[in-house]
Amino acid sequence: MDQQNHQGKMSLHAWQKEMGIELVQINGQRCYGGPPPGWVGGPPPFGTEVYIARLPQDIYENTLIPLFQSVGKLYEFRLMLTFSGLNRGFAYARYASLQDARRAIATLHRFPLRPGCAIVVCWSTQKRELVISGLGVSVSQQELGARLQMVTEGIHSVTLHDSPYQGQLVVLKYKSHKAAAQARKTLMEGNLRLGKAGIRVDWLDPQLKKNLQLCEEKPSSGWLQGGESLAEPVAPSPLLQSVLGSLNMLCCKYGLRTPVFSTKCVQVNRSGWKKFWCQVSIPGFNAPIVCFTWVLSDRQGQSEHDEAKVLAALNLLQLFNEALKMCQLIQAAALLKP
Repeated sequence: MDQQNHQGKMSLHAWQKEMGIELVQINGQRCYGGPPPGWVGGPPPFGTEVYIARLPQDIYENTLIPLFQSVGKLYEFRLMLTFSGLNRGFAYARYASLQDARRAIATLHRFPLRPGCAIVVCWSTQKRELVISGLGVSVSQQELGARLQMVTEGIHSVTLHDSPYQGQLVVLKYKSHKAAAQARKTLMEGNLRLGKAGIRVDWLDPQLKKNLQLCEEKPSSGWLQGGESLAEPVAPSPLLQSVLGSLNMLCCKYGLRTPVFSTKCVQVNRSGWKKFWCQVSIPGFNAPIVCFTWVLSDRQGQSEHDEAKVLAALNLLQLFNEALKMCQLIQAAALLKP
């Protein structure tokens, strides 16, 4: 196999020199064109790329590019490579038109590249969305977008979503499948560091995408302490100005000091709602309490951060009241015991 692969590489180099073909290798793939020499105008429309599979590992562009050029005008050809330089058994060919792409599939699907070696040629799925899980809850959309711009190219959008078991989920949409594939490889190699926890990168599953879209339509807030939801969101009260005072009085009554609030806007959805990360630290309490809350920017005379603090305080008051009721029930049950 090594001798056969060596011969294949020698033939590739000879073909490149003879034909004046330039191939560029980057992030585990070797590319021709995009655009090719002599191309005039912009790139071809979306949906003109085909996926090629079941390639022998010692077959290279000197065989593949002329074959796929024989059925239509190529805009770009990408061969996936291993670290050792063998092809990974699959490639992508992007054509100048939909008609050329259809002809490639009709003509070359199950084409016997070698005796007993029929290749697969079908439409490329053109995946352009990645999902990142494992981010800390305090990472903002703006911070993440800036970091991603430094290590990947072709970002179209960055969207953050709540994930009760994995911190935050981030959906990254890229301008092309090529850009998304290169970004996935770059991020999987550990080129993005945010916090202490490791992140996981994968293609966005269609079902997960649908679920996230449904959740996006209805903003919700939730309390987190030790990773468990403790309370549902509470609607703003008419007595908003007195909420913080009520919370301070309650803390003082039970020997706790004045709560300290930290807030950070981490997401803005299409309806204008802003999601805030809030942390409430109460000196004398065993651990800080973290929550997410949504704020709509339509209140007069009150900043969005103050609104987030008030909503967090309302939820904390509800949490304390439920805890006090539970203590009273336990005490009553103890008194009733014979």
